[in-house]
Amino acid sequence: MSVTEVPASRAVVQRASRGERVGELLFPAALLLCVGFAMLALAVLIVDVAADGLQVLSIDYLTSFPSQVFPENSGVQSALVGTLLLMAVCAVFIVPVGTATAIYLEEYADRDRWWNRLIEVNIQNLAAVPSIVYGILGLAFLVRGPLELGRVVLAGALTLGLLVLPVVIIVGREAIRAVPGSIREGSLALGATQWQTIWKQVLPGALPGIATGVILALSRAIGETAPLIVVGAVAFARFNPNDLTDDPFSALPILILEWVQAPQEEFRVLAAGAILVLLALLLVMNAGAIYLRNRYEQKW
Repeated sequence: MSVTEVPASRAVVQRASRGERVGELLFPAALLLCVGFAMLALAVLIVDVAADGLQVLSIDYLTSFPSQVFPENSGVQSALVGTLLLMAVCAVFIVPVGTATAIYLEEYADRDRWWNRLIEVNIQNLAAVPSIVYGILGLAFLVRGPLELGRVVLAGALTLGLLVLPVVIIVGREAIRAVPGSIREGSLALGATQWQTIWKQVLPGALPGIATGVILALSRAIGETAPLIVVGAVAFARFNPNDLTDDPFSALPILILEWVQAPQEEFRVLAAGAILVLLALLLVMNAGAIYLRNRYEQKW
């Protein structure tokens, strides 16, 4: 029996061709170029807005009500308060509903049942629905329709909550799915029930991902304008909403839209200041998400 010898000159692993090596170098360079271009465009926009908006930022600007006639006495108090209330009520709505739905779909739902598959498909599809559709839905069922809440903070917050709820559910499912199965098996082996395992083991491990998803969802909701226009948010409110179910409300995106459309240059400067305030809120929310994620990851 003869053994065929392999020539020593033949390499076991073929060397990459020159074109492949060039492609390996060009592809990361192209990615860095795209990222750099996006960051440059963002920096140009921020600098352009800051050049106009920084000159109006002050305590008086934050504590004065907006005006449609006198730009020198105009501020963002009612819009700022309305935005904070919208985000607070929206968070109270999406956190328990989104987390509970994610737990059900990952831990309890039988994927062979047609209704569970239907729920999953609808959630995936709802995440891509335009925001104006949610505004029409809120107007038809929350502002008017069966609930008849009116043009109040609660209706606006629930509309924004429906808008971002699919995102919270999807991110929550991914976070729960990332918890190792051995943790569940060990907890059940020690005699814990399924709910005790979820509450004491799965949720603490998934909490950083869920918190990050909630903050990112709120970051999207805080800048939405179309749903608030449809549900009837007021642009130049001279008062703060004291009742979530009775008083009209304003929001920063609505106020920015009205000021940008004004013909006077002074109002556009005020709009730039409102944009900076909105960006500051976004930075605070994202910083909170990073803090929560790091804290619970270290604890876990």
